[in-house]
Amino acid sequence: MSTPRKSFFATLGTFVEVFGSAAAVSNAVEGGRAPKPRHLRNLGIDADAFRSIGKL
Repeated sequence: MSTPRKSFFATLGTFVEVFGSAAAVSNAVEGGRAPKPRHLRNLGIDADAFRSIGKL
């Protein structure tokens, strides 16, 4: 019985982590700041590729 409960909380924790990272990246970009690499990594975004957006 502990496996479904553990799985539920693990999934919930992952959701909260991803949602929090999305909010942090959004706030940083709106504020004209670079987001922390940890938050980009949580979203599956390469930090170097993100920094190069808009540069030619």
